[in-house]
Amino acid sequence: MNRLSYARRGRFDVVLVWASDRIARSVKHHLEVLDELNRLNIEFISFRENIDTGGPLGRAIVVIIAAIAELERNLIIERVRAGMRRARLEGQRIGRQPLELDQAAIYHDRCRGQSIREIAKGHRISTATVQRVLRTQPVQDLDKTA
Repeated sequence: MNRLSYARRGRFDVVLVWASDRIARSVKHHLEVLDELNRLNIEFISFRENIDTGGPLGRAIVVIIAAIAELERNLIIERVRAGMRRARLEGQRIGRQPLELDQAAIYHDRCRGQSIREIAKGHRISTATVQRVLRTQPVQDLDKTA
């Protein structure tokens, strides 16, 4: 159950947040939440900005801060994407290194009767990775490769 459903049931009278940009990701959503809180006679208070929406000035300031927070978030996203594009163009790898798996050893261990958990522990990989490797070649075909 989300927090607004508690508000609709009258479970509280005030919403106190550390920063006003934490209540929503966009100005539109922020305004929708504030409107609903206002309709429900629930006060919105932002601790960091020291804003109280009890009056019209506080509400206007919250809208301005929400717009600036959304702009800042979008600028950060764009800078990260630009940095990743530049890194790719320079030949740098984005993300973690792919796993180097000894698939034959995994198949062999399974044919010897080891459990998936034992194989994962022995190869220092996850059980999901063991299952993915084993799915690429059915168990009945493993006898032909051994």
